[in-house]
Amino acid sequence: MADIVAETERLILRTIEDGDAALQDRLLNTPTVMARLGGVKELHEIEAKHAKSRASYALEGFSFLMMIEKATGELVGHCGIKRVDNPLARNQGDHEVGWLVREDRWRRGYAEEAMRAVLDWAFGRVGAPHVVALTSHANTASWTLMQKLGMRRRRDLDFDDPAYPPEDRTTILYSLDAAGWNGTRKPGA
Repeated sequence: MADIVAETERLILRTIEDGDAALQDRLLNTPTVMARLGGVKELHEIEAKHAKSRASYALEGFSFLMMIEKATGELVGHCGIKRVDNPLARNQGDHEVGWLVREDRWRRGYAEEAMRAVLDWAFGRVGAPHVVALTSHANTASWTLMQKLGMRRRRDLDFDDPAYPPEDRTTILYSLDAAGWNGTRKPGA
């Protein structure tokens, strides 16, 4: 049985359940959605990430979550918190936040709505001193949202990852600490 971690006006953010890998593969694992995230994944890769998320939630109390649209009950995205685990990163072990949204739900504000709830969770119940988010220069929508959330560019943590194509090879990082988040929340959020 999944745990509901957060609820927003339009979304339920819940832990990963059995069968979610196939659902994610069908609805989120498309060439357009995955274009800046290393490309479409094999089902076994999604299953491995889900297993890692479930283990993280059991051990540390945080993980990536499924974004469920309240109005339809459909999966519309994936978001949450994990540890930075890229072996090329200088800040392994930091709390990393991230998201992706189904293409037919783009430009509706779901990523921002979900990430505000995730940041409240990170700085509240999880007790993270700071969080980071990783992207590439080419992923304008991603770093624009990071800035909107009050995150600041951390050039000192950038690194090159040859697993990605040239336009996405340089991984750029943004960060936010708890004090900074408290100053960027929308009134009533």
